Amino acid sequence: MDQTINFQDIIKKSVLKMEQFASISVLDTVIGLILSGAIGLFIYYIYKKSFRGVVYSHTFNITLVVMAMLTSLIIMTISTNIVLSLGMVGALSIVRFRTAIKDPLDIVFMFWSIAVGIATGAGAYPVSIIGSIIVAATILLLSRKQLKDMAYLLVIHYRDNANDEVRYQLNKLKYALKSKTINKDVVELIVEIKLKDDNTAFVQDISAIEGVKDVSLVSYNGDYAP
Repeated sequence: MDQTINFQDIIKKSVLKMEQFASISVLDTVIGLILSGAIGLFIYYIYKKSFRGVVYSHTFNITLVVMAMLTSLIIMTISTNIVLSLGMVGALSIVRFRTAIKDPLDIVFMFWSIAVGIATGAGAYPVSIIGSIIVAATILLLSRKQLKDMAYLLVIHYRDNANDEVRYQLNKLKYALKSKTINKDVVELIVEIKLKDDNTAFVQDISAIEGVKDVSLVSYNGDYAP
């Protein structure tokens, strides 16, 4: 029992002797926030440049910039106070985010923004700058390679009498069947095609077939649920 009390006393004394607030200058705070904001704007540009989804979210992109600055501010705050850092960990542990992430690459940008905020708030400026440059180059390189062979969904509604002509036009393309729905004499055909350029003249050719009601061509990011 005495050993337990002595151990607790040692812990209490060691904590009380520690400086609760470490000195952090106003200049360091301003530099950290400005740098995290600047790198956040860099992330903003890379996200907009490399976005390949269907609907671009400007609000989400702004969130990346603010997230980097807020994370940097939190790291600078908890690094100055051991008691506050423990309280901040407990407070953040009860936060739950319910926003659904549709594109897995968005999670990468969120972690990138948070990592920049952590590195900048901790004063590791070279890590945040050099790391961001390498990550950006990797994302741009991989997204540019994907542009050479973009995937689309081709949705065709036609009657049974146009089936042979539609098949003939599709055989000219590289396609993969995704879904085929028959409602009485109307067929809904959904196929995945890959284009190396923006030549979409085949859409007019299919639309001109007698019996074809409508043709739609939409961008396809690889996730499809029939």
